[in-house]
Amino acid sequence: MTNATSDAMDRRATARALREQERAARKAERERQRRVARDEAAERKRAARSGFANVANPRRSTLMTVLCSLFAIYCLFPFVYLVINATKSQADFTSTFGLWFGGEFSLWDNIRTVFTYQDGIFARWFLNTILYVVVGAGGATLLAIMGGYALAKFRFPGRKAVFAVIIGSISVPGTALAVPQFLLFAQLGLTNTPWAMIIPSLISPFGLYLMWIFSEQAVPTELLEAARVDGAGEFRTFFQVSLPLLAPGIVTTSLFTIVATWNNYFLPLIMLKDADWYPLTIGLNQWKDQANTAGGTAIQNLVITGSLITIIPLVIAFLLLQKYWQSGLAAGAVKE
Repeated sequence: MTNATSDAMDRRATARALREQERAARKAERERQRRVARDEAAERKRAARSGFANVANPRRSTLMTVLCSLFAIYCLFPFVYLVINATKSQADFTSTFGLWFGGEFSLWDNIRTVFTYQDGIFARWFLNTILYVVVGAGGATLLAIMGGYALAKFRFPGRKAVFAVIIGSISVPGTALAVPQFLLFAQLGLTNTPWAMIIPSLISPFGLYLMWIFSEQAVPTELLEAARVDGAGEFRTFFQVSLPLLAPGIVTTSLFTIVATWNNYFLPLIMLKDADWYPLTIGLNQWKDQANTAGGTAIQNLVITGSLITIIPLVIAFLLLQKYWQSGLAAGAVKE
């Protein structure tokens, strides 16, 4: 009987102790929450005084929301304009409000007409642009990768001079080099050929500089030394060890070179005369100016629809690769 009473008292004491521990834990949690709330309030006050938002506890700013909304509208406005007007016939395009739909939905008819107009030359322009992007932008990306990696991981005489040349090349606009390039290619007999577009596109000073900085941070020198100690040659080390680490930078450089080649206008304008070698930019501009020629027919609806088709591959590329693009842009921002 005494043992049963003792056991019951022990159980009651244990239960009281557990309840006391639970109360103490709840009290400590409430105190912690009050302390966190005080710290957050103090941080918000400091952020308000300094003019910067607290990253961990961001503040809502009506002004910033309005400004970001206006900026988003400004960026999306051309795309919305293209989508709306691509659904109109030529008659609706000239007789209805530009920011609203016409009387009939003609998007599919416009797309079909774009690819059949003038014996389907739009498809030829599209394939030309793909050719210039794959060979020109692809080659520029490959050269930028290899050149940037070599400049970052190898030491050789004249390295600083190369750096100065690259920085100087970035500061020179492409339009300033177009006329000298035309004169050079005219002497070589390469104007009005695909090489007049491909060869200049192979050079990307900004891509080279970007890969140089990225390779410096993304590829540890110790990893390369370990690969060399294991007997790997330089090419094997580059392709099997370094290249996977450079993936974000490669995607970022590829996007820049692809967009630059896809939207290139001035270079093909002075280099190409044969419409069969036009890229989309020059071809659509020719359609736009068609109404100004003698006996020409206005086809603004086809120009708008062709422009919409032209930007769709770029939009898809950015949506699919944006996470690599963002990580690539951030690389090298912090020095460890």
